[in-house]
Amino acid sequence: MDLKAEKALVAEAQKNPAVFGRFFDEYHPRIFNYVLKRTANIEIARDIAAETFFKALNKLWQFRWRDIAFSAWLYKIATNEINYYFRKKRYNSVSLDRMLQESGFEPADQADLAAELMEVEKNLEQHRDFLEIQKRLSQLSIRYQEVITLRFFENKKISEISAILGKKEGTIKSLLWRGLEQLKKQLKKEEIKSPAAQLFEKTDIVKDEVQTE
Repeated sequence: MDLKAEKALVAEAQKNPAVFGRFFDEYHPRIFNYVLKRTANIEIARDIAAETFFKALNKLWQFRWRDIAFSAWLYKIATNEINYYFRKKRYNSVSLDRMLQESGFEPADQADLAAELMEVEKNLEQHRDFLEIQKRLSQLSIRYQEVITLRFFENKKISEISAILGKKEGTIKSLLWRGLEQLKKQLKKEEIKSPAAQLFEKTDIVKDEVQTE
């Protein structure tokens, strides 16, 4: 969906909340997977994703279009919810069923959501490399977790991360560099040699990636 179409859809959804279902269908898989990569907990990821869309819908009337993808706002809400979870070490959220019932829209297919969850559970069990990296990443400061996950697991550009987190691009680059240095040292200290870990061992390549945008 291009920016022009999204802008029109936002305006329509602000008048008719049922239209918001199109954003849910478009972005729920991405937000769910992003939260899962930060938490490595399927149940928590499902709760936070549901809460993200619930809050986005409830605050849609406050949303002001700024010529950036609507998903940036969803990522920002999800990031705030993730940070809340890490601070409190617990999470209470609205259920997905309640959100769908109160919002007046239905996702494309409830069976698709169930299938998506089953696929994620299967993949998560198979990707031990990722879990190994995520465990070390979760030991870093939250501000480093945010930028590293968005950059290297969500493939977001520096400008997109800046929009999501509400920080200057220079600040994002600085956080990325310092966070990656800490993560690299930790992986080296613990002699983690998995294929996933090798990405963060190539300091020069990572530095180039951070500084070229």
